[in-house]
This record gives sequence, structure tokens and C-alpha cells, in this order.
Amino acid sequence: MSFEEVKITKEPLMVILPIISVIAFFGIWQSLLSFGVVPSSLLASPLQVLKLFIAKWTQVNPDGAILTTHMWTSIQEAFTGYILALLVGIPLGLAMGWFPIVEGLARPIFELIRPIPPIAWIPLTIFWFGIGIPGKVFIIWIAGIVPCVINSYVGVKMTNPVLIQMARTYGASSWQIFTKICIPSALPMVFGALQIALAYCWTNLVGAELLAADNGLGFMITMGRRLAMPDMVLLGMAMVGLTGALIGVVIDAVEKRLLAGIRR
Repeated sequence: MSFEEVKITKEPLMVILPIISVIAFFGIWQSLLSFGVVPSSLLASPLQVLKLFIAKWTQVNPDGAILTTHMWTSIQEAFTGYILALLVGIPLGLAMGWFPIVEGLARPIFELIRPIPPIAWIPLTIFWFGIGIPGKVFIIWIAGIVPCVINSYVGVKMTNPVLIQMARTYGASSWQIFTKICIPSALPMVFGALQIALAYCWTNLVGAELLAADNGLGFMITMGRRLAMPDMVLLGMAMVGLTGALIGVVIDAVEKRLLAGIRR
């Protein structure tokens, strides 16, 4: 039986348990509000969040934009910074892992910048770019480039030395070894970087919007805090989680398709 023909089936209990846990979670949450255990001024009920979710598709008040506008702004900022981080970070990490000259030039600067939290760059980005999209794209780029460089660098360093030595024995050049052996060998680590960089970018996007923005999911959370509307805060948090999860599922599906041959 081939690898593709092996199917792992879940027991019925393992299918039912997640459903039960989700229903219990929302049931307890709603009960705490309904019976007054937790005051509504501190926490909104699931029904309140659901009502606001429905209303915000067409209602701009009180934060000045409908839900799709906030979502599109955040996705636009996140994807721009994310793609830029991939385009710069992955080639840089791969080159640092194989070419000593690139590592010698780039690694000291990278090691100086890497420990600085992306949020710490926000005051400077406000000076440079204002509170528009370019400033938040820069913050996201700073956040996403670190895991891209590290994972790509480690992926090249983990290349089987036997394969490298064998290629050299047959007369392969350094560039051929890099492109034909090191890069394919590093792909699993590179795709791991895609998931990690996405989490970093999405988290720091919300942080940037919390501090300086006039639109976006993080801005909606901030406005919910300012207006003492826990339901708006929770709705913003829920949309951040759902949107990030959906993007992660897409990346995971692409990863499985592209790396199917390697995993076999």
C-alpha cells in the first residue's frame, strides 16, 4: 500500500469533543452575563458580539467605518508587509546560509536589529511615514523578516553534507550546489517561516493599529476601549483571530501541495 493510500480515520468521540467544548465555552460565557456574575460593562455576551457583527456590515457608527473596511485595511497592510518580508528575508537567509561573504556582511547588522521589538519602531515610523499605510507596512516588514531570515539560514545549514560532498565530487559549482541542493533542502524550513512570519506580521499589525491608525481591526479595538464598548473590542479580537486563521489555512494548503514530493 502506497503512502497516499493510507487514511487515518478519527474516532467519533474525537469529532464530537471539539464541538462539545465550543458549545460549552459559549454557553458558560453567555450564562455568566445572563445571570449577572460578570457585569456587562466589563464583558459583552456572545449574543451582543453577534448582533454588532451583523450591524457592522452596514453601519459605520460609532467608529466611522463598516466591518469590511476595517478588514480590508488590515489585510492590505498585512499582506503588503508580509510579501515584502518574504521577498527580502528568504533570499537573504538562503544567501547567508551558503555564501560566507553575504553572511559576513549581513549577519552583524541583522543581529543588531533582530532583538528590537517591532513595536519599538512605531515612534520613528510615525515621524517618517505618519499614521497611514506605509508606516504600518514598515512595522509588519520588520516583524516578518526576522523569522524568514532565520528559518532560511538554518534550512541551508541543515543540508545533508553528504549530498554537498557528492555534488562537489561530480564537479558541481558552488552556485549549482546552492540552487539544486541547498534551496530544495531548505524548503521545509522556509515554509515553516511562512507560518511564523504570518503570525508575527498579524500580531504586530494589530499593535501598530492600536497605537497609530485611523482604520483597521486594531483601530476598531481601540475605539471600542475609548467608547467603553466591550462588544466592539471582542468583535475586533474575533475578526483578527478568524482572519489570521483563514490566511494560515491557505498557506498550509499551499505548503502541503508544494512539499508533497519532499515529504514522501
